[in-house]
Amino acid sequence: MQKAAKRTARKTTKKALGVPQDVALIRGQIKSFLDAKTLDETKIGNAIWGIYAFYDFDGEPIYVGQTNEKLRVRIGRHLTNQRTDAVAMNVLDPFEVAEIEVWPLWELQDKPRNDKDSKKLLNAAEYTVFQDVLKKSTFEAVLNEGNVLPAKRIVLPASQRGSIIPEELHEQRRHPDVRIARRATTIAALARVISERDVSKGLRRTLLTQARRLEKLASQRYNEVAGAVPTLKPGEEV
Repeated sequence: MQKAAKRTARKTTKKALGVPQDVALIRGQIKSFLDAKTLDETKIGNAIWGIYAFYDFDGEPIYVGQTNEKLRVRIGRHLTNQRTDAVAMNVLDPFEVAEIEVWPLWELQDKPRNDKDSKKLLNAAEYTVFQDVLKKSTFEAVLNEGNVLPAKRIVLPASQRGSIIPEELHEQRRHPDVRIARRATTIAALARVISERDVSKGLRRTLLTQARRLEKLASQRYNEVAGAVPTLKPGEEV
C-alpha cells in the first residue's frame, strides 16, 4: 500500500515539475514540423547543413541563422533550451516566433563539419536567404546581432515553412497587448545588457530594430482601440 502511494506521489511530482501545457504543445508542434518528411522519407530536421529563418505573428522575418550540426539541434537551442547567445542576450524572444522556414542543404549531408567548401556554400546560402528576407521585412532589418558575411548569391534549395503555434494557442499568443508587453520587456532587458557591457554596434542596431517594431505594434494597437490620431491644424487642441 505504501509502495503504491509512493509511486503515485512520484508520478504526481514528475507531472508537476514538467513544462506548462502551452509550452509542451508548442514543443510538440516544433517537433512535428522538424519531423516532416521529404519525398525520400527523410526528416527535414535531420539535415545536418542548412539555413533557417524565424517569423513573428505578422509574418515579419525576425531572425536568420545557419547550422552544420542538424537543423533540429540548432532550432531547439533557440526555441526550447535557451542556450544560444541570441536568446541569452535578449536579442531574440522565443515567444515572438510563430513560424519557421528551413532550407536543408542535403547535398552536404555527408560532409565533415570542418569541410571548407561546404562551409563556403553554407555561408553563401545564408547570405542569399538573409538578402531575400530583408526584402520582405517592413523595416528592411532582422534581429541578428552579427553581420551575415557577404557572399555570391546562389540558387537556394526548396524550403519548407510552417507554424509552430497550435491553433488553440494562436489567438492568445498573437494578441497585440501580450506581444507589446513581451516586446517592451525584451527591449528593457536588452537595453540593460548594453548599459552594462562594451557591446557591438550590431547589438545596438538590434535594439533600434526592436524599438521600431514595438512602436509599430503599439501604434497599430492604439488605432484599433482609440481610432487614428487626428491631424491637427496650427493652433488647434485635442
